[in-house]
Amino acid sequence: QLNQLVDISVRECAVSHAGRKEEISRTCTNIRHINLSKNLISSWETVTAIASQVQNLETLNISENKIKFPSTSTPVSNVFSKLRILALNQTEITWTEVLLCAPGWPALEELYLTSNNITVLERPDNVLQTLKLLDLSDNQLLDGSQLHLIARLPRLEQLILRNAGISSIHFPDAGFGCKTKMFPSLKRLVINDNKISQWSSINELDKLPSLRSLQCHNNPFMDTEKNPETLRQLIIAKISQLEVLNKSEILPAERKGAELDYRKIFGNDWLAAGGNWNPEKNKPSEDFLAAHPRYPLLCLKYGAPEEGELKGRQPLTLKNQLLTLTIKCPEKPEQKPVEKKLPESMTVQRVKGLLYRLLKIPGSELKLSYESSKLEGKEVELDNDLKPLQFYSIESGDCVLVRW
Repeated sequence: QLNQLVDISVRECAVSHAGRKEEISRTCTNIRHINLSKNLISSWETVTAIASQVQNLETLNISENKIKFPSTSTPVSNVFSKLRILALNQTEITWTEVLLCAPGWPALEELYLTSNNITVLERPDNVLQTLKLLDLSDNQLLDGSQLHLIARLPRLEQLILRNAGISSIHFPDAGFGCKTKMFPSLKRLVINDNKISQWSSINELDKLPSLRSLQCHNNPFMDTEKNPETLRQLIIAKISQLEVLNKSEILPAERKGAELDYRKIFGNDWLAAGGNWNPEKNKPSEDFLAAHPRYPLLCLKYGAPEEGELKGRQPLTLKNQLLTLTIKCPEKPEQKPVEKKLPESMTVQRVKGLLYRLLKIPGSELKLSYESSKLEGKEVELDNDLKPLQFYSIESGDCVLVRW
């Protein structure tokens, strides 16, 4: 019942041409999604000959074919009029060739162009205006200003730039604390495995009006901070609207903690740069504002840091980080409470591993919560195995409750 087929994959099947005239349209009338990747297709004409027989084509993957694309503009046909998703990874297509073919893709929403040696972009005038996702990963773009050329795509919501050779990002049309007109709809940005070495590029991302999700692993700027928790806090504090960072949701309590800590950590720098508790005398330098553009807004939101908060902070030695906790099994009175010293950076998962050795109960069956020594009767669940104890604001003297 080939006429019932909607989704077909002939990946790595040595397909080289469209076959007998109209054979595809006769036998497979309902096809919408075709995977032709890693075949022997050598020209864009062959792709068009296949697609012309598929009336409702929505998804087409022709990655890993060495294709010759048109080098001059061609008459626009309606062959790809319903195409929404197109993958051209590892086809050696250039950005110029993309723009020459693009008038034939009037409804395209997702375009995948990874590993094509694309180094230079051009402005897509009157084409790709429906695009919501663009993946340019594994192309060595010459610099971050190349991105300005695609910044006017009105509907672009996702931009994926893994390993794209980018060393900096800047939006020169907007000043500190203002929003750029570039990438007006961009919600998700992926910049893993690039060469971004300055925090100023992260400051710039706060100018994107719609940004909600960021992935930025493996960039040199991250090496400036040894503690991954502090690194995460700094990024959260610098980008006001971010809701997801490196695939992990930012809850309101985490944002508040990050912003309060940021305000405190850089408080002495703020004072040294001309900051003042008296609004009339508060004139931090341009250099300070360039490094910390959100700082004045955080002071407006939470008030300027108080003098007591800025007195020399204790060095984070291991001794200071150890919590003295009582561990109890409320439903097993025969199990005596145990006192343990645990580092506040220890994750809930590792605490469960420790308790497994103590109690001989599989960690997967353990449910942990804690009672604060300051709040009688209030119990807080330790519900995320990957979070450290400090995330839950546990203090020395608190009691960890173990159930299974």
